[in-house]
Amino acid sequence: MDIQIENLTKVYGAQKAVDDISFNVKTGEVLGFLGPNGAGKTTTMKAITSFLAPNNGIIRIGNVSVFDDPDTTKSYIGYLPENNPLYPEMPVIDYLRFVAQLQGIPKDGIRDRILDMVKVCGLEGEKHKKIGELSKGYQQRVGLAQALIHDPEVLILDEPTSGLDPNQIVEIRELIKKIGREKTVILSSHILAEVEATCDRIMIINNGKIVADGTSEELRRRSQGREMLKVTIEDGERNEVYQALQSLASVEMVDFASDTKAAFEVQSKPEQSSRRAIFKLCIENDWYLTELTPVETKLEDVFRQLTMN
Repeated sequence: MDIQIENLTKVYGAQKAVDDISFNVKTGEVLGFLGPNGAGKTTTMKAITSFLAPNNGIIRIGNVSVFDDPDTTKSYIGYLPENNPLYPEMPVIDYLRFVAQLQGIPKDGIRDRILDMVKVCGLEGEKHKKIGELSKGYQQRVGLAQALIHDPEVLILDEPTSGLDPNQIVEIRELIKKIGREKTVILSSHILAEVEATCDRIMIINNGKIVADGTSEELRRRSQGREMLKVTIEDGERNEVYQALQSLASVEMVDFASDTKAAFEVQSKPEQSSRRAIFKLCIENDWYLTELTPVETKLEDVFRQLTMN
């Protein structure tokens, strides 16, 4: 079931949390929704789920307007907010039965639906435990189960792997990819590698506006015009070298590399190269240039370019 958003705007006082954005998500597509804190991601997802009302815009789930018929559109959506709302004193089975009743699943179908969710979300060994006794990873699985219990066409996931260890992240990621083959999924995350590995398409929002939309390969390719170099310079004082690199006319941004004190990542301005200028700088200052190599553009680089303002 497609999601269609047109000219969505949400204002809090003098601040536009979401500023006239439009986009579509197709059935069977997993959309990664990226942006820094306060960019408008959660506000957008809450508007889609009818959790809050925007000031302007159109949201349709399928062909049904969220504003004209919210009860119907809510029935199409499964929602896992960032702070997973669970009852820790309830056993998993009892909690899923409670959610199924809230979602209006026919009484004679609840048992089978619970068993399906236990299987799909990998809760077989934990189903009789109290939720408060489960690890964070299994609590996230319970959260996904409650979002899926009524077999929604659309799944909205806000930071679904928040607080999980690396093994749990991989497990939840694979589960989301499996679910995404059949449903329309919007996934918000701060973990760029997770979004790149899980999502068919990535959309970046900053200051309430969409600043990029495409596959990870498309976004990286659009940034290829900006040269990124790994530079290692010996003999110079680190901050002095940093300032000198930053002052070069062709350089847009300099970062300290983490592997050694003498290493830097230098990003050139669009359609410019800084290699000759860096080489000349080292000669003038009698610094020993031990590395000057191009760096493949990563999604992290694209994200920084688009949101550093």
